Amino acid sequence: MLNKAGSGHTGGSLSACELVVALFFRKLRHDPKNPAWEKRDRFVLSKGHAAPLLYTVLAHAGYFDRAELMTLRKLGSRLQGHPYFHQAPDAEIVPGLEASTGSLGQGLSIAVGFALGARVAGRDVRVYCMVGDGECQTGQLWEAAMAAPKLGRPHYVLDNLTVLVDRNRIQNDDFVDNTLPLEPLLDKWASFGWAVREIQDGHDIGQILEGLDWARRVEGQPALLVAHTVKGKGVSFMEDNPRWHGVAPNPSEGIQAIREILGVSEAAWDGYLAAHPAIATAVGRIAALQKK
Repeated sequence: MLNKAGSGHTGGSLSACELVVALFFRKLRHDPKNPAWEKRDRFVLSKGHAAPLLYTVLAHAGYFDRAELMTLRKLGSRLQGHPYFHQAPDAEIVPGLEASTGSLGQGLSIAVGFALGARVAGRDVRVYCMVGDGECQTGQLWEAAMAAPKLGRPHYVLDNLTVLVDRNRIQNDDFVDNTLPLEPLLDKWASFGWAVREIQDGHDIGQILEGLDWARRVEGQPALLVAHTVKGKGVSFMEDNPRWHGVAPNPSEGIQAIREILGVSEAAWDGYLAAHPAIATAVGRIAALQKK
């Protein structure tokens, strides 16, 4: 998808992959056949530059045809570079998308509003919001973080709200610690009244599910999960490399990335493609881009 677009955010999509997959396929209450279902849980991708990940998960969950993924960032496509929720009568909304995000720091405010609205309406709805660690430098995020444990009390406590921090330690073109260090991150959230917990390996599905189960058990306060992840996870030349924050791979890099994510050696690659025609077709399309 990123190869076809020729632009987009690769590293931060790969760092959060397992977190979003675990949420949508194991924990989130939702119905792809009825995206507007009132009792659905909400997911807000505040780090909206990871839109390629969200679109992929939505397509695989059945919200729209996977072929549409190849329209990422194209003129006229509803799959914009950052999630775009347009409610104009003539606009096509991406099914499963809850909010326009990408102006960093704003997504948590939206999620807090969703959580409070659900409580006031008496709906048993959980709200999940993913933020980036670089995003945790923004002022509006901290205003929302300070407000969430206090809003609605005493009757509408927001213990239906869970925040996931993608702690990959890289933002834009440098490491977070070189830009503006965040520590003590957990202590800051806890001081505002959040229940806090770390996921030591944010790519381990078991640890993620355990953390999400813990968040559901929290009562009387919103929950925060800080997941330690690797930017560009699964691709040797992308991992922990600030260059890959907002860069799409070229065709040869894209093919290598796919091979490495699949865990196939270079020597075994041709045999693997012969046995997996769908992958071979995708790789062939990427290779064709090199010739244009």
